[in-house]
Amino acid sequence: MEENDTTTQNGTFNDTFNINADESAAGSTHLNEPVEEENQLEKLQSEIDEQKDKYLRLMAEFDNFRRRTAKERLDLIQTAGKDIIVSLLDVLDDCDRAEKQLKTTDNIELQKEGVQLVFNKIRSTLQAKGVKVMESIKTDFDVEKHEAITEIDAPKGMKGKVLDEVMKGYYLNDKIVRFAKVVVGK
Repeated sequence: MEENDTTTQNGTFNDTFNINADESAAGSTHLNEPVEEENQLEKLQSEIDEQKDKYLRLMAEFDNFRRRTAKERLDLIQTAGKDIIVSLLDVLDDCDRAEKQLKTTDNIELQKEGVQLVFNKIRSTLQAKGVKVMESIKTDFDVEKHEAITEIDAPKGMKGKVLDEVMKGYYLNDKIVRFAKVVVGK
């Protein structure tokens, strides 16, 4: 029986055949020849090494970024109030001058005018920095803005409203920085 005959002597079909029978077929290597696995392995290993290197560089860069931003944040926190302090130093100088003037003059009207100028300057300085006074008197009591010191009897239309302000409340850029301490009508 020949090698290429696909039937056996008893007439049944033979499923086995030589997969490399046609060695002249173009475009493919034969399955029983070794594949260049070593070159592929080296190529994959070099790609892994490149990716590891990129990863390590990115991690180092990120660590440097984290340290730098932490330092910048600390510097910002330490000097955050510097701007307001510097602007208030002018007002402090005015207070010192007013104090000297109080000791040397008996003119009450001049003293009142000097004190009023100092108060106006500090108010305008704080307003320039975003500080606003909270209006509370004759408004409805609001637990989000007010702290009730006491309740007193009030006329019918003033129940639940702020009658007096013991301590003013303030906003800084529309955020409450101090609640108003108030007297509420009951």
